[in-house]
Amino acid sequence: MALNAPVLVLKDSLKRESGTKVHHANIQAAKAVADIIRTTLGPRSMLKMLLDASGGIVVTNDGNAILREIDIAHPAAKSMIELSRTQDEEVGDGTTSVIVLAGEMLHVAEAFIDKHYHPTVICRAYTKALEDALAVLDKIAMHVDVNDRAAMLGLVKSSIGTKFTGQFGDLIADLAIDATTTAGVDLGQGMREVDIKKYIKVEKVPGGQLEDSRVLKGVMFNKDVVAPGKMRRKIVNPRIILLDCPVEYKKGENQTNAELMKEEDWQVLLEMEEEYIKNLCAQILKFKPDLVVTEKGLSDLAIHYLSKAGVSAIRRLRKTDNNRIAKACGAVIVNRPEELQESDVGTRAGLFEVKKIGDEFFTFIVDCKDPKACTVLLRGASKDVLNEVERNLQDAMSVARNILKNPKLLPGGGATELTVSAALKQKSSSVEGVEKWPYEAAALAFEAIPRTLAQNCGLNVIRIMTQLQGKHANGENAWVGIDGRSGDIVDMKERKIWDSYSVKAQTFKTAIEAACMLLRIDDIVSGIKKKQAPGASAPKQPQIEQEGDADNEQMIPE
Repeated sequence: MALNAPVLVLKDSLKRESGTKVHHANIQAAKAVADIIRTTLGPRSMLKMLLDASGGIVVTNDGNAILREIDIAHPAAKSMIELSRTQDEEVGDGTTSVIVLAGEMLHVAEAFIDKHYHPTVICRAYTKALEDALAVLDKIAMHVDVNDRAAMLGLVKSSIGTKFTGQFGDLIADLAIDATTTAGVDLGQGMREVDIKKYIKVEKVPGGQLEDSRVLKGVMFNKDVVAPGKMRRKIVNPRIILLDCPVEYKKGENQTNAELMKEEDWQVLLEMEEEYIKNLCAQILKFKPDLVVTEKGLSDLAIHYLSKAGVSAIRRLRKTDNNRIAKACGAVIVNRPEELQESDVGTRAGLFEVKKIGDEFFTFIVDCKDPKACTVLLRGASKDVLNEVERNLQDAMSVARNILKNPKLLPGGGATELTVSAALKQKSSSVEGVEKWPYEAAALAFEAIPRTLAQNCGLNVIRIMTQLQGKHANGENAWVGIDGRSGDIVDMKERKIWDSYSVKAQTFKTAIEAACMLLRIDDIVSGIKKKQAPGASAPKQPQIEQEGDADNEQMIPE
């Protein structure tokens, strides 16, 4: 038998790419993803229109929203998309920048891969660059007073300035700050936690104008009272009781058969049911509520008793909405009516009212004293507009939340990235050995953000970038950047273009870590299919490496 007979390890149908080929493919894929959303960075950004599977249209320039909708085949590109998702969940803003930055990091790494640098060398340099970059951020960050409304407004505005609602000026920023300051909870030690998802509800009602949007000092939901004719629809200073149990006769858990001997027993059974409900209602009415809200059902009889006592009732409310009402009016959600106490009744609401907006009835529980939950009511011309406004509002609220959590600011408009870049360039001369070059490249990669900003303004990119680099060269004027609207080179302090520290730090971390991860992939084995599709061609013979070319793929540079 011949010595070098091919040994088949992998199945025929498997496709295996390894070495430099994979790196190039991954870098290409990552760059492709970055190019998709590159034009959505900055105030002069373009919108993307996406058709999803069900034929709906999404018009947006929120990096995360775009990438969510796109179907992507390449595995490396998929992990890029994960990035923007992480960014969105973690800090809520900077979804576009993170992708652009990661794409650029990989792009500058490509040259080194061509020169047969080992990926770990590049990764090491990148990690070093990341540490130094974060140190620079700490140095130029400035503290902001959370109670200083004007500063907060400027901050939130620069986050939304890049979005579709930027044209409405302070409107969305105001909404966001109102909502987050309302729902904030003090954890002590000057930390504030704001749970946007749980306690800030965004209710979109088509119709009206965007200017009619407002933050309610309380909650609203899409429900009407149970018996519209009989129950009051407007109560001032209502006493509210929240239940999460059904106010109706309990059926047995499993099928129960009752055998009745006498006709009268049937009557007795019915009377027992009625008695049961009457007791329930009596227990509730003992506390003289004006409004009873339950997450489950209310039987007709219960409705009768309640309306007779002049109590309005709402049934089948979502659990999340019920929690919000509890937070807003200070009630406690009670599981069994028999356990009601006076302290469970919510009295902090100023007004309960059912209004008709458009063609639906909405219940408002508003004018609460010191509410801990709120609803943002958005009005707008069309569904698409509303969806986009909601996305922008989410971003704005996240920014406001980040500042409440960590009140530190960085300059926007690409100034931060330029400062970091300049600092890293200076530092790179002291980096020893082979890692010096990738380290320098990482420094250059940070310039992708201001460069993209300049591109999206339609400026002469080279000239602007040279000017900016000159201004930042020796580490002073850390606050000079591009004003994305006019394209002038200005001091960000004067123009009030800010970014929140947590967003920037997270962007850098996510981007560099992802770039390292993608660089470290040197083998892609695909085609782990269960069956071959009918009509597919027979699998090609796998390529077999002879021992000669096993290790000439990557040389570690001396």
